[in-house]
Amino acid sequence: MIQFPEKFQERMQQMLGDEEYAEFLKSYDLPFHNGLRINTWKTKPQELLQRMGVDLKQVPWNETGFYLENKKQFSKHPYYQGGLYYIQEASAMLPAKLVNAQPGEKILDMCAAPGGKSTAIGAALKGEGLLLSNDISKSRAKALLRNLEGFGIINSIVVSEYPEKLSRYFPEFFDKVLIDAPCSGEGMFRKDNKLIKSWEKNGPEFYSKIQRDIVLSGADMLKPGGKMLYSTCTFSKLEDEETIRHLLRERPEMHLIPIPSYEGFCPGIIENEEDTAMQIEKCVRIFPHKMQGEGHFLALLEKDTDAPENYHAKRKPSTEKLPEELLEFLSHVTFPVQKQDIFIRDSKVYQVSPEMPQEGGLRIMRSGLLLGEMKKNRFEPSQALAMALQMSEYDKIINLPASDERVVKYLKGETLDFENENDYQDGWNLFCVDGYPLGWGKYSKGALKNKYLAGWRWQ
Repeated sequence: MIQFPEKFQERMQQMLGDEEYAEFLKSYDLPFHNGLRINTWKTKPQELLQRMGVDLKQVPWNETGFYLENKKQFSKHPYYQGGLYYIQEASAMLPAKLVNAQPGEKILDMCAAPGGKSTAIGAALKGEGLLLSNDISKSRAKALLRNLEGFGIINSIVVSEYPEKLSRYFPEFFDKVLIDAPCSGEGMFRKDNKLIKSWEKNGPEFYSKIQRDIVLSGADMLKPGGKMLYSTCTFSKLEDEETIRHLLRERPEMHLIPIPSYEGFCPGIIENEEDTAMQIEKCVRIFPHKMQGEGHFLALLEKDTDAPENYHAKRKPSTEKLPEELLEFLSHVTFPVQKQDIFIRDSKVYQVSPEMPQEGGLRIMRSGLLLGEMKKNRFEPSQALAMALQMSEYDKIINLPASDERVVKYLKGETLDFENENDYQDGWNLFCVDGYPLGWGKYSKGALKNKYLAGWRWQ
C-alpha cells in the first residue's frame, strides 16, 4: 500500500467525502494502467496489432490508444525502434487528443518533453503546418527531439525557452496551444512512488505560481478563435481550477468550452458564484477509482474571435545553391523535399517549414527536419530522414522480416552479411523491418556497413 503524505490524505478526503475516499484508496491496490499509442503517420492501428499478433483493449477516449499489460514485450521490439508506437499512460493520451490537431494548423506544445503529446500532435498534422515543441530544460528537450525524430515528424521545431520569452516572439501566432503543465504529480503516485518525496519538497504551492505564468503566456500566443488545452496530472484545486480562474480573470478574452464526456469523467469543482459564472464545471477531472487511468485535470479554452490578429511574415524561401552531392542523393528520394525550404547551416542540411517565421535569438534545438550532413565531397543522410521516409520513397532498400536475426544485429550497430544475396545495390540503403524504415546502411560486396545512429542502438 502506498504511504501518502498526511496533508495529501486530508485534502483528498475532504474533496471526495469518506465513502468515495475509501474507493480512491482501494484503487491504488490495482496495477498501474500503462498504454500504447500507435503512430498513424506511419501505420494503421489494426494493421500493426495484427502484424504483431496481439489483441489489446482500446482506450475509450483515443482510437489509436490501447491498454498494455506487458510493457517489456513492446519496448524491446524493432517496431518500437521504427517509431510505430509510443508507450504512454492511458489518461496522458487525452490532452493531445482534445487538441484535435488538423493538417495545416500551427500548434504549440509548451511543456513538451519527453514528447508523448508532441508525437501525437505531429502524427495528426500529417506533415502539414507547424508544430513548435518547447521544453525549458535543455536535457529534457533532447529526449523530446529523439522521440519526434523517431516518429518521423517532418514539420516540427524543437526549442528550449521560457514561455514568457516565446510569447514575445509569437504573439497571437498559433491556432492551438497545449499546456501540459509542470505540476506536483499527485495523479502519478501509483506510477512512480518517488513523486511522493518530490511532492513533500515542492508541492502545489510551488507549482501553482509557475502554472499561472505559463497559462498567461499561452493565451497571449493564441490566435483569435484559437483553442488552448490546459492539463495537469494532479488533484490539487490550487493547480487546477484555481489556475483556470486566474487565467479567466487576467485574460477576459478567453472562455471555457465543453470537453466530450466519457464514462467516469468528473466535472470541475464549483465552489462559489464566480465559478458558476466562469463555467468551471466544463473542466474535467479523472480519478483512478472512476476509470482505467491515472489522475488528470483538463480544461479546454477558446479565445474570442473579435480580438485583432497580429501579422507574422512568413520565412523567406532559400536561395542558396545546393551542392551536387546533395542533389544526387535527393534524386533517389520521392519524399516531397522542397528545395526552397532547404537551408545549410554549419554543413548540416535542414528542411524548414515555411510556416516558421524568421525569428532569431531563440534557443533552437532543431529547426525542421535534419536531412543530413555535407562531408568532404559527399552527403551523409541523417537518422531523422530515414525515420521520416516510407519504404516506397527511396529506391535502394534492404527489407527484412522482424524474425530475421540480422534486424537485432542492425539495431546493435553490427555490420551485416549478405554474401549469398545479390538483390541489393551498392551505396546508401534504407534498412527496413517488415516495410518500416529503421535507418541507413552502406552496402558493398555482400556486406552492409551499419550507419544506425550510435545513440539509438540497443545495448
